[in-house]
Amino acid sequence: MIIRNAELETVCGVTSRIPEHELPEIAFAGKSNVGKSSLINALMNRKSLARTSSQPGKTQTINFYNINRFMYLVDLPGYGFTKAPESERVKWGKMVERYLHASRQLKSVFLLTDIRHKPSANDKKMYDWMIYQGFRPMIVATKLDKLKRSQVAKSVRDIREGLGMREEDILIPFSAQTKQGRDEIWQVMDELTGWEEPKKEAGKERAGH
Repeated sequence: MIIRNAELETVCGVTSRIPEHELPEIAFAGKSNVGKSSLINALMNRKSLARTSSQPGKTQTINFYNINRFMYLVDLPGYGFTKAPESERVKWGKMVERYLHASRQLKSVFLLTDIRHKPSANDKKMYDWMIYQGFRPMIVATKLDKLKRSQVAKSVRDIREGLGMREEDILIPFSAQTKQGRDEIWQVMDELTGWEEPKKEAGKERAGH
């Protein structure tokens, strides 16, 4: 997808009503500081549309980004921040569960994990919970630029085994710094949402993507 328009349209808090959209939605989940905002900015070819923070657990809202007035990227709040009060974590869980059940246009959930580490207990819990909710998460293994090339294959195997992924399940290594993996993620999202470039753009380089 060539990005022509990207904007933060709706921000939902714990008590907010989940918006009813007619456009397809793709949601992104991941533990605090796994690089979710950086991934979304890279996908939208923006530097700071999704705000990044050095303070884990700061974002506790569901953010809806309208892309080309064709689809929504849905940024779910980070999980697994141990300093957050239990009451806050319970509220977060209920809010996300409410979104997963309320959205009629949610096509898939991308779950982010740090490629440098084996999946944490929270990652496994989130993965299993998403499957229980009826989704088969696509995995994005972030911070790819932090690994040596020779380490990537083993790290990918560790993540697949740690989460209990099937052989056909999708895992895409990604770097917000080099943008490696961005085109692969967009290819999956294009297929999920049914996006086709206008014919006059089809032959152009996907520079705005």
